[in-house]
Amino acid sequence: MTHNSDASLWHGTTIVTVRKGNSVVVAGDGQVSLSNTVIKSNARKVRPLGKGDVIAGFAGATADAMTLFERLEAKLEQYPNQLTRACVELAKDWRTDRYLRRLEAMMIVADRETSLVLTGTGDVLEPENGIIAIGSGGNYALAAARALADSDMDAEQIAKRAMKIAADICVFTNENVTVEKLDKTDA
Repeated sequence: MTHNSDASLWHGTTIVTVRKGNSVVVAGDGQVSLSNTVIKSNARKVRPLGKGDVIAGFAGATADAMTLFERLEAKLEQYPNQLTRACVELAKDWRTDRYLRRLEAMMIVADRETSLVLTGTGDVLEPENGIIAIGSGGNYALAAARALADSDMDAEQIAKRAMKIAADICVFTNENVTVEKLDKTDA
């Protein structure tokens, strides 16, 4: 099998980021599937990076995502307190490096001020309205979070509810959710 066909057997995840009030939350499910079989239900796809002032979540091949996490941490050390600059530099490397451009993953990263999506095509995108989602259930979580954004719910409540809705719809998303949160007042 080729690299691409191997990757096509690995399905799904859902990662959502919600920025509301003084908080940003990144939430992700724990399901890892191979074809139509659940291989693991409690994977941790969302984690703090650096000194804990950045949260990252990934969708895609796990080993590829771990490589990208390591590379992003190195860029954050090189460009401290400059999340956008670190992400742009990682995206450049990801797109142009012969090894990195074979990696099949997407990432959401957030600090207290900025939320971004990074892709292997060199995209570094900032969401509208502070909400973004990726993965097989990403569109479901995105729609749910947008619908809840004007409610009295806080960022964490919205993210958890959006993940529950995505898990109810997407067979490659489960309800074993990891949530990481940063508050502006924690700085």
